[in-house]
Parts: sequence; structure tokens; C-alpha cells
Amino acid sequence: MESESQYTWRPPTFDISRQPTPVHRGNLLPDPQFPENFARSVKWCPDGSLALAHCENRSLQYLDIPQELLNSTSQQPGGPRPPFWRFTCFLPPDIAPFDPPKTSLFQQAAPILDFVWYPRATPRDASSFCFVASVRESPVRLLDASDGRLRASYKIVDHRERQIGPHSLCFNFSADKLYCGFENAIEVFDLNYPGEGTRLATTPSKKSRDGLKGIISALAFCPSYDPSYRLYAAGSLSHSSGNSANIALFDEDTGEKPVGWVGDIKASVTQLAFNPGKPHLLYASFRRRNEMCSWDLRGNTVTPLQTFRCDDGSRLETNQRRYFDIDLGGKLMGVGDQSGNITVFELDGFIERSAEPIDDSEAGAEETSTSEVVPSLKYRAHDDAIGSVKFHPLQPLLLSVSGSRHFGDVDNDSDGDESSSSGSSALGEASPGARRVLIRRQRHRPQPSFRDNLFRLWDTRPS
Repeated sequence: MESESQYTWRPPTFDISRQPTPVHRGNLLPDPQFPENFARSVKWCPDGSLALAHCENRSLQYLDIPQELLNSTSQQPGGPRPPFWRFTCFLPPDIAPFDPPKTSLFQQAAPILDFVWYPRATPRDASSFCFVASVRESPVRLLDASDGRLRASYKIVDHRERQIGPHSLCFNFSADKLYCGFENAIEVFDLNYPGEGTRLATTPSKKSRDGLKGIISALAFCPSYDPSYRLYAAGSLSHSSGNSANIALFDEDTGEKPVGWVGDIKASVTQLAFNPGKPHLLYASFRRRNEMCSWDLRGNTVTPLQTFRCDDGSRLETNQRRYFDIDLGGKLMGVGDQSGNITVFELDGFIERSAEPIDDSEAGAEETSTSEVVPSLKYRAHDDAIGSVKFHPLQPLLLSVSGSRHFGDVDNDSDGDESSSSGSSALGEASPGARRVLIRRQRHRPQPSFRDNLFRLWDTRPS
């Protein structure tokens, strides 16, 4: 019998001492009815075999990436395997062959708010190959990732009996419950028992100033193996107030009562993430801010421990979300900016550039310095805003998608009606010597355009 010690695996090593090498680029599937389509975000399948993108044209689609670029040497017969290698998603190809999806496009009837893979999803196991999508004013949908058929739906109904599409989705660490965040509440669905979910009110009442107010825009579970440490963080689009912050910590066993508050940033939370290697570190990004913040949950959770600024500090021009990512080893953070640059930070051995608390710190907070982390790598990747950057879970690869709405590039002189301001009027005809002025009126609403909607795959292998 083979010894357990030979099955050792280490997270991929990313070389950030030089600019990564582009190994693949591609376009989204063409859409004649929506030519200005671009990818808002992208997420790897948990086994790293596929990448699913959330697009502007109300669809989810797979990115066309050659499988030979994604094949991990750790999955070859006889080679080391990742943690939980007994699961089908981590078995070598000779035991569980790759079964490509039957369709590449999952069109939805309304705008998509969020989506998340099932934590054990893999095309090598048909039963677990699925993901959850939230569509506006519709039940939450559990879709088969192979052909898009509906496996299950989870209804969230408000007091007016209207369907609610949650703005954030997240599975708990044991993958048996689905958490859905919406206005002033979190709905919890037990995947083992069908039926309605359990609603956790994040505020006592709509008029109350206490609790976590507003739309729950971000959810993240602490990656701890300790069953007594089942924390998860929830962030709101409402700004922090004098009564409470806009990031709260909850415990799965205590229900809707927060066990702690994090930060005091006067900005809307757009993303939350725990460090996979250090579960006590929580990271957050905010709307219209060029920096991410981190807190150590073992100490002061008001003043950030570190800030990560990805550009010159100017205020963002749009409300577009920019998703950052932390590699599986918890050593690197990658994020894109509105200028098309990718910035990578080292989370271990950071360099302090300033020791002043950020401007949005509470005046009465504890005296704790905030260190600003200097980027370890920054390079030009796209010609448009980068909406999402993702590290591959098993290979030293980095995936980025770009695209944004631009109205300044639209030609406003097309399709207009010519009329004369000095022509015939209700009071009579104008004098023969009057100057004629041509006025163009648009028949169609101006449509946005994009500058770069490509996706790119970058190789960061050590040289």
C-alpha cells in the first residue's frame, strides 16, 4: 500500500521579479445584438480547468483557453497531488478524464448580479459540476455547468411578495449552505434540505440606525479548519456611520447577531476576502477608491493594518467594480486599475512606506499605524479598465479581463432630424432675411463603447 507521505503538494510559485509573459489572448463570443459586450468579472473553476466570465450582455460564458496551457503537472499519474486529492476534481486524467461542457454560453433574461462556483465543481464529475447565479428579480439559480439546465432554484421573497435577486453569493466552508446577501438581510439555504431559507436580519428595523445597513454587497467565509472558528464577513454598500461600521463579522452558530465590526471606511464595500494562508487577515475593496485595506482580526479591527494602493491615488471615475484576487498560498495579491495596469503586491515581508492612519479612521479609535504596501510588480496589460484579475489555483498563471463603458467615443452626429429654428412657426412664417439654424436630434439613445474587451493569460513561471 502506498504511503501517504508521497502525496505532497505545494501551491504554485509566481515569479513577480519580471513582467509576466503573455501566452494566450482571446475575445468573447460574438453577439450581433450587443456588439459592445465585455467581461465584468471572471472566476476559475475550483480545479482550474475552465474560466467562467460574467459579461455585460446578461450572459455567462466560458473563455476559450487551450487545455494544454492549463494541464497541471501535479495531476499527472504518479505525481504529487493537491490537498483533498481523494476528491474527483483532483484525480489524475487517466482516472477521471476531462469532459468538456456541451455549451459555452449561458444567456440570462435579466442582468446578472453575482455568480459563484460550487466549491467542489469539476468537469470530471458531472454531479458536482455546477454553479449558482443571481439574476435581478428572479430566484437564485443552481445551473448545470455543462449544458446550463436548471438543477434547483432558491426563492427570496420580500414583504410585497416580489422576487429578490441577491447582490452577493457565497458557500460556507463545508459547502453545505448557500449565503445570499441583499438589502438589510442575509438569506441562508441549506443544500441538504429543499425549501425556503432562513433569513438573518442584519439590522433591527428599516428605520433603525443600528446593525449592518444597506445592500449586503460582499460575503466571505474564513478558511479555517477549526470547527469552532466558523466566521464569515459581510460588507454593505452603505457607508460606515457613527453607530456601526459597514463590515460585520458573523458566526454560523450565533445567527444574525454580529460578533464583531471591522473598519470605519466612508465608502461602499465591493469585495471581501480572507487570506488562505492566514485566516485572521481580512481584505476589502471599496467603490471609487484606488486602495484595498486589510485588518488583523486578532487585534484592532478599526484601523487598517495595511493599505494597498494600485495607482497614483486619484479618485476612480466610475462605479465599476474591480475585483482583486489572492493566490492559493496567500502570498500575493493582484488587482487591475482603470488605466489597464495590473499591480501585484507581496503579502509577506511588506515594505512600509508610511505609518500614518488613513483619512477615514475614526477620531476616537486606538492608536494603530497603517502601513502602505509598495507594489512589487506593475505592468501594462490592457488598453481599458481591468475588471478582474485571477490567479490559477494549480498553475503559475494569471488571467485578466478588461472592458468598460465609454460614452465619449460615441458619434452624436449620426441619425438626426434637421429642423429650422427660424422656419415656419405657429405664429407665422419667419422673415426672408432670418438666419437658418440646423438642429440635429438623436433618434436613438447613445450606446456605450469599449476600447479593449480582450482576456489575456499571463505566464509567471520562475525563469
